[in-house]
Amino acid sequence: MKRTLQKGFTLIELMIVVAIIGILAAVALPAYQDYTVRARMSEVILAASQCRTSITETVQTAAAASAFQAGGWGCESASATTQFVAAVRTNAGGAIQVQSQVPGALGNINLGPVVAGGAGITPGGNISGWLCGPATTGGVNPRFLPGSCRDTTVGALTGFQ
Repeated sequence: MKRTLQKGFTLIELMIVVAIIGILAAVALPAYQDYTVRARMSEVILAASQCRTSITETVQTAAAASAFQAGGWGCESASATTQFVAAVRTNAGGAIQVQSQVPGALGNINLGPVVAGGAGITPGGNISGWLCGPATTGGVNPRFLPGSCRDTTVGALTGFQ
């Protein structure tokens, strides 16, 4: 009797391969979706960069505190500036609030100036850095923000809730 060699995969082997691919897809798809939202959120953070520069320059060159006015830093916008930024607001303390319109990550992001000694901004002073994080009320979920923008105390520090 002549024996034939088996060629190809058995049904069980194919089912195991399909199950492994299904498990990998189930894990990878949500991670990819979060990644795309995070990438879009970087544009929202970038929208605040213009304001950070404007506020820092104004603080360094101002002769009097009267130059520090809510909505008077020259970088605000009440309407959508990009596809993912709905509005940009500022307050007299130099804090910035950017309203996101990224699908899946709607909400506000606050940025606040850090001044040496913990005092507020002063004319001719220096801003040593910026804190960034979700707003206390109506803020973006921190998992969608870049690692450098997950400070949860910034909402209370900026005056924007």
